[in-house]
Amino acid sequence: MKELDLDDIAANPGAAETFEDVVARVASRRRFLKSGLGAGALGFLGLGAGLTQSAQAATPAGAPQGAPSIGFAAVPAGTDDAVVLPPSYAHQVINRWGDPLFTHSAPFKGDASDGGEAQAQQVGYNHDGMHFFPIDASGGQPGSNSREGLLVTNHEYITPHFFFPEGVVPANEKWNADWVRKSQHAQGASVVHIRLNGDKGWEPVLDSPFNRSINGNTPMVMVGPAAGHALLKTGADASGRQVLGTFGNCGNGYTLWNTYLTCEENFTDYFGVGGQDEKAVNYHDAAQQAHLQRYKGGSKAADADYRWDTHDARFDWTREPNESNRFGWIVEIDPFDPHSTPKKLTALGRFKHENAALTLADDKRVVVYMGDDQRSEYIYKFVSEGRFDPAQPARNRLLLDSGVLYVAQFSSEGGAKDGAGSGRWIPLVLDTPTTDGRKLGDLFADMGELLIKTRQAADAVGATSMDRPEWVAVHPVTREAYVTLTNNSDRGKDKARWPGGPKHPGVDAANPRAENPYGQIVRWREKNGDPGQDTFEWDIFLLAGNPHIHAEGDPLRGSANVTKDNAFNSPDGLAFDAQGRLWIQTDGNYSNKGKYEGHGNNQMLIADPASKQVRRFLVGPKGCEVTGISWTPDQRYVFINIQHPGEGMDVEPSQKTPTAVSTWPDGDKASRPRPATVVIWRTDGGVVGA
Repeated sequence: MKELDLDDIAANPGAAETFEDVVARVASRRRFLKSGLGAGALGFLGLGAGLTQSAQAATPAGAPQGAPSIGFAAVPAGTDDAVVLPPSYAHQVINRWGDPLFTHSAPFKGDASDGGEAQAQQVGYNHDGMHFFPIDASGGQPGSNSREGLLVTNHEYITPHFFFPEGVVPANEKWNADWVRKSQHAQGASVVHIRLNGDKGWEPVLDSPFNRSINGNTPMVMVGPAAGHALLKTGADASGRQVLGTFGNCGNGYTLWNTYLTCEENFTDYFGVGGQDEKAVNYHDAAQQAHLQRYKGGSKAADADYRWDTHDARFDWTREPNESNRFGWIVEIDPFDPHSTPKKLTALGRFKHENAALTLADDKRVVVYMGDDQRSEYIYKFVSEGRFDPAQPARNRLLLDSGVLYVAQFSSEGGAKDGAGSGRWIPLVLDTPTTDGRKLGDLFADMGELLIKTRQAADAVGATSMDRPEWVAVHPVTREAYVTLTNNSDRGKDKARWPGGPKHPGVDAANPRAENPYGQIVRWREKNGDPGQDTFEWDIFLLAGNPHIHAEGDPLRGSANVTKDNAFNSPDGLAFDAQGRLWIQTDGNYSNKGKYEGHGNNQMLIADPASKQVRRFLVGPKGCEVTGISWTPDQRYVFINIQHPGEGMDVEPSQKTPTAVSTWPDGDKASRPRPATVVIWRTDGGVVGA
């Protein structure tokens, strides 16, 4: 999480009911906290009872029907510049920023002077979501091998004072087109063929044909209802179907047909006004202004960390007003075909995608849950038109091209227990009524425009605004969905979301706190346990807080399952292992003081969905975010990512002192901290976490 994150600034002007309003009606603060936030709701959030055939088909082989065990000694909070694990666990660092992708890759120089061409042949920067695709014994097809596979990793953004050599600052006198290309080539996704090699551990297979960089200049194709729309056409692409690149890649997903989904999140940060004075630039018309502000807020300029608009005209929205509409999508990548063209899936909507969590409906339609990661934004669900059929692999690859996109509306009605309620999925189609008595078809000319303006469509139907929806995870047996809502410290503050724009939502028993600096995890179960249904029940699984400084009864202390031994803030990454353990990763404040005293560095915890027990498994190095997670099929190795080590803290690193906070992972030899992947295993060879 960047120290100044533009997505902490809400861009949602809607007046629809917030999730905090719903929670406030469900129960009083005292009852809500005393009950452990919905502990009684487990009657509809059970483990495995009455599974349908489709639920069983979507369940990993060997996954149990009962509650999982958590069998390790908890790690205390800490502030060391290291990865800290429980006793009897070990780890290895692989795929550092700048490591080679190919045998001919330029070696990493260490002083950040590598140029754009070199970066295109190296592992990218700031690793985020990822997935391990096992390779069969022949080495060429998907399989179940736990010793060899393709590790596909997102690379989200760059940190200039680590990423560029001393003296090079975006848009200064030393800034040039090659530094722009380097930044573009460091973001997107990397595919690295890796293999377990005895005592040497996991190693890249550098002569593998699968290795590649998929980055900000990789050709891609738009598919789905918005492909070819007038709002996607540019001077370089009159078809509105061919686009260069992906960036801002945050969380991920993966499909039953062995493709990878990378999610474009903070895409608005990259578009600016070239070398012009921001105040002197006018919007083309009112419609353009409203559209850009709904996604970008009040700023017309690019984020100071990028400034691609100074040397690449397609990122100057005053010259190419439609280019930004070609980003903010989910991109489907075939890791097993290095010559394939990635697809931008317009049917899944355009917003700041965090991740994509897939499951199957009872009738075998594919369901994808997604969060829009900005304050006061929404939770979405896509349901495919076609049905998954293992015997039809080619047809399966078209399943995400067409279907219906829904947005969630939470209600306090129907909750049988404290801390629970009901909800419905509102279809974002032209016939859907809006809150003012019209239909979406009155606001949007066609489905292409509606999907390009997904946020505006969700506003119009009364979706429930949430506190930064991050990752969604689906239980491997029950198909109940969990979402991290990372925080919202601005609710109720009397300031505009952008200059002259609407104010932040009021403080009305928010979450149920007057402020939410710590975040929470919400879960829901669809009607009859079928993700294809349009109604659901929900509760709050966990309310993060700080019992180190807040007394019993204080809402900021957190829910009953948060203690001094496992306290944390800002849950972000989220995933279930095959046994049903919930792995929680944090991207929050690591100052270890004030509101965050005792939290230490960012961390990873494991929770039992049935008992709600939470235990800290890992603490990351200084200044990092812990993110991204995947397992080998036998569950004996888990891969996680360490993003932006060395950012922030009490001493702000600079180009002169890049190791002022962290030297991870290279230690004393480090010229700067480097994002990387960490492989973790039990020294006795057992299942991780068990």
